[in-house]
Amino acid sequence: MAFEDKEAELGLLLTRMQNEPDDLHELYEQIRLKLSEMKAYGMPLPADLVQFEHDLEAEFAAEKEYAERQTRMDKVADRAKR
Repeated sequence: MAFEDKEAELGLLLTRMQNEPDDLHELYEQIRLKLSEMKAYGMPLPADLVQFEHDLEAEFAAEKEYAERQTRMDKVADRAKR
């Protein structure tokens, strides 16, 4: 598969991210798959997309950490109410 084809597929995914922000995790996974495919075929990975992938990964990790912290705080608050 040609590099231009993969690049076009990634462009479509990025457009979907802008138009469907509620489904960012699914689109993130699809972007990761496309980048992995490109890497497997020995194609050059666009540096900006690699950085974008890392940025999304960090954002999702921060969201997960925040949710976990919030859950712990809620448990403590519930215990205090008893």
